[in-house]
Amino acid sequence: MIVWTVFIVIVILALILDLGVFNRKPHEIKTKEAAIWTSVWVACAILFSGIVYLSFQNNWIANPTNLTPSDAVIKYITGYLIELSLSVDNIFIIALIFSSFAIPKKYQHEVLFYGVLGAIVFRALMILFGVALITKFNWMIYVFGAFLILTALKMLFSHNSQKDPHDFIIYKWISKVYPVTTTVEGDKFFIINNGVKYATPLFVALIIIELTDVFFAIDSIPAILAITADPFIVFSSNILAIMGLRSMFFLVVGMLDKFKYINYSLVVILAFVGIKMIISHQVEIPEWLSLGVIVISLAGGMIASKLVGKTEIE
Repeated sequence: MIVWTVFIVIVILALILDLGVFNRKPHEIKTKEAAIWTSVWVACAILFSGIVYLSFQNNWIANPTNLTPSDAVIKYITGYLIELSLSVDNIFIIALIFSSFAIPKKYQHEVLFYGVLGAIVFRALMILFGVALITKFNWMIYVFGAFLILTALKMLFSHNSQKDPHDFIIYKWISKVYPVTTTVEGDKFFIINNGVKYATPLFVALIIIELTDVFFAIDSIPAILAITADPFIVFSSNILAIMGLRSMFFLVVGMLDKFKYINYSLVVILAFVGIKMIISHQVEIPEWLSLGVIVISLAGGMIASKLVGKTEIE
């Protein structure tokens, strides 16, 4: 319980320092700054694997799945990489939302900050629910596995289709509850004009990003549950990946066009973990193989994008 408490407190302190100190004034996040913070978060996630090892070695936390310290570390790293890789697809959608609502770059970090707060709460609930289901009903692992395979197939055949956020039902619902201004009013989410309360594009973008994250969590959490049902590993790997998503967004958003085949990597990853869940009761796939498939899939997508890009230029 102490490890859980310390981890949550550190996450809260990191968020307070982020918006209250380092990004107190709204500003555009440049590539250099984004690269530094992405490196910091990745380093923190890697170093945290040492905490995972010590926690399982010294029985600082409950170990319901009877993991050895080494297995716990491998599962943690694998889960972290799965969440991080699936976040790439999320970045496409976030970039589209910001573009559609003309959110200035100087305010995008603040919107993502509050988006992370909501994501932590929603994912914590979904992880708790998902772990409880798999623990109590063994057959649920087949449901999650089939869902991931169907998601992979859907992504394979429809990943190029982008929907205008203005067509989302939530946008139309917000417009009925609050009039929505057509322009951004500084960093305000609401304004009052002539006694009438208006929602700004910042608020609309935030709500749509929150719901988008919930949608992606429906894919990513079952994917991590295919690796382990240990609640601490699932939660910590998921949250640390989300914490680094903001800086990673500003780092890779300008390079998305250069890695247009990365979506196929995500298809392979989702399909693999889906199959792993379905056959888990009959065949035990070693964790090093799972980790290898994820790394090779991501590397393959990047290399393919690079090679095809060079061919098209020539």
